[in-house]
Order: sequence, then C-alpha cells, then structure tokens
Amino acid sequence: MSQDADSLPLPGLTDRLRLDKWLWAARFYKTRSLAAEDIDKGRIQVNGQAAKASRELRGGETLDIRQGQLTRTVLVKAISSVRGPAPQAQRLYEETAESVQRRAEHTERRRLASEPAESIEQGRPTKRDRRRLADWERWSASAEDH
Repeated sequence: MSQDADSLPLPGLTDRLRLDKWLWAARFYKTRSLAAEDIDKGRIQVNGQAAKASRELRGGETLDIRQGQLTRTVLVKAISSVRGPAPQAQRLYEETAESVQRRAEHTERRRLASEPAESIEQGRPTKRDRRRLADWERWSASAEDH
C-alpha cells in the first residue's frame, strides 16, 4: 500500500516563512546558517532584488540562487517550515525552463572541458612519472659503470 510521493501532503505548510528557513527546508542548503551566509553575500535574490535572511517569503515569488558558477531560477510553489525528504522538498518549488537549460549547458561544458591537471607541464610527478624516472636512473647508472 505504498503511495506516490506527489500524492502525500506536505508537512508544515504555511503562507509565509523566513527566506533562510525556506532555502533550508527546500534542500538548497544543508543548514540555515549556510543559507543565511549566502544571502548576506548577495547570492540570493527575490524577485530580482537582494534580500535579507529574515525576509518573509511567500508563494509565487521568484528566487535567483547563485551556487558556484551557476545561477538557478526557481518559482516558489509552496511554503513549508519542515525539512522533509528530497521528493517533498522538490514540490516546494519549480525551476524555470531557462534555468534547467542553463544547468544542462553548464554540465555539458564541464563534461567536455579538458582535465586541468593535463595542462600542468611541471610540478609534482605522478606515481607513473616517478617509476619512469627511477627506471631511467637505474638504466643510465648501470650503463655508465660498465
């Protein structure tokens, strides 16, 4: 008698909630303090404007969440003060089509990008490099002795 996650009611529903607590409940951040820190750094915008952690968030508002090099744009569908499992948290918001496309393009660019370590010509040798160097030194030392 298992039910689909979409059919279960969302616990802790309310009409408004602090921005940092909603970001935590929607699982964008592991802790409220991390969410508040990014809000203070200006990485979160509500309806195109910088916000404070204590700002009351309501349904229907648009959030721009910058995490790393990527900015996600989400529409707030529901407000819950309870941090539930991921499927329930995903029901609190809807990511815009443009944001989904930007994320897919960013993922593809990262997948196709060259490995940064390959561009390093000097630096700490790898285990394989050390073995080659050791083999070469043994060979050259024995050739000079005879």
